[in-house]
Amino acid sequence: MSIEPQHPEDSTPELEKRPFFEATTGAKSRYGRFNLAILGGTGVGKSSLVNAVFERDIAKVGTGLPVTRGANYYHDDSLGIWDLEGFELGAKLPLQLLEESLDTIAARPAIEQISVVWYCVNAHAGRLQQPEIDVIRELDRRGLPVIVVLTKVDWITNPVTGKRTPSFSAQEFCDWLRNPVDENAAQPIDVPFQRFLLTSTLDRHGKAKGHGLGELVSETLELSPDNEKDAFRIAQRLNLPWKREMARKVVVVAAAAAAGVAAVPVPVANAAVLAPLQLGMMGRIAVIYDLEIKTMLSAGALAQLGVQFTGRALAGGLLALIPGAGNVINAGVAAALTGATGEGWMRLCEQVYTGKIDLDAIDNVWGDFVPGFLDVMRKMAEQRIAKK
Repeated sequence: MSIEPQHPEDSTPELEKRPFFEATTGAKSRYGRFNLAILGGTGVGKSSLVNAVFERDIAKVGTGLPVTRGANYYHDDSLGIWDLEGFELGAKLPLQLLEESLDTIAARPAIEQISVVWYCVNAHAGRLQQPEIDVIRELDRRGLPVIVVLTKVDWITNPVTGKRTPSFSAQEFCDWLRNPVDENAAQPIDVPFQRFLLTSTLDRHGKAKGHGLGELVSETLELSPDNEKDAFRIAQRLNLPWKREMARKVVVVAAAAAAGVAAVPVPVANAAVLAPLQLGMMGRIAVIYDLEIKTMLSAGALAQLGVQFTGRALAGGLLALIPGAGNVINAGVAAALTGATGEGWMRLCEQVYTGKIDLDAIDNVWGDFVPGFLDVMRKMAEQRIAKK
């Protein structure tokens, strides 16, 4: 995805925006892409599941790539979806089709390799059929962790306690998954999946009120390769605290770097020396919140906003209010100012990301998130406490 400015009215000098662009590109490269393979029959709810967890239509994730018979790859910067089609019961040689697809995928670039597989089956099915078991065994043989996702689960709400429990048929399916046996219930059989989870993306009235999705997200993260966990945290939409944790780490690193820059006190008149560092921090946080992908706010416009944000945060009037700063910015002030700027930018990104701020109105509200005197003083107090 291009990171060049897309709006002709964007007049912010490229030199000023460059740290934002470079940090954005570097963060995308560092975090990489999480690739999910999803299998299941037509109508089982694969698309609804992907949309509920990632808020992306499975066929509109980004670039669609029909790779081979029965396999399609859709991706954007943070998420890749391998839609492995054709594994219907009764379909001709589903195992052979899977093997062909996996062989093709194995030859693709590293950034496209499968991390986790969701094998989706309707909760009313009762058990897995032999062709499905063969498919799961092949996935396991290839070293791919499989989560069996029971979809379209009916939930029963206790009128007294309010507790939800799955329907009787879904519970029966779970009992079978815990102790799989053959059709005659005589011999145990091996079905090598890692987890099974009950989910629904709609309630009984057809409204979007999913159940079991948070657990699915947590288990998927646990099974993901260590070097792709952050990409999954960025791609998923259900666990906002994961993004906050990642963003705060970026802020801490940037604050420490700012302290290093001001180890020899910087004249207030030269406060802009901190701007490239802060813009880099903001670019990385924007990637964590997936803003460029999610919001149609161009990279150029996002960088321009970052420059405005940084300029307001480094305004001389604010610095003049800080006790003891005088005409220079020392390490403590630089770290506090950068930390407060990062936290304000995080809040703004989160508001945009969650749809609480309309992009059409962002020019009218972004100034509310720029750190003020009290924000900087609070960060300085936190630093003093941390040193004790």
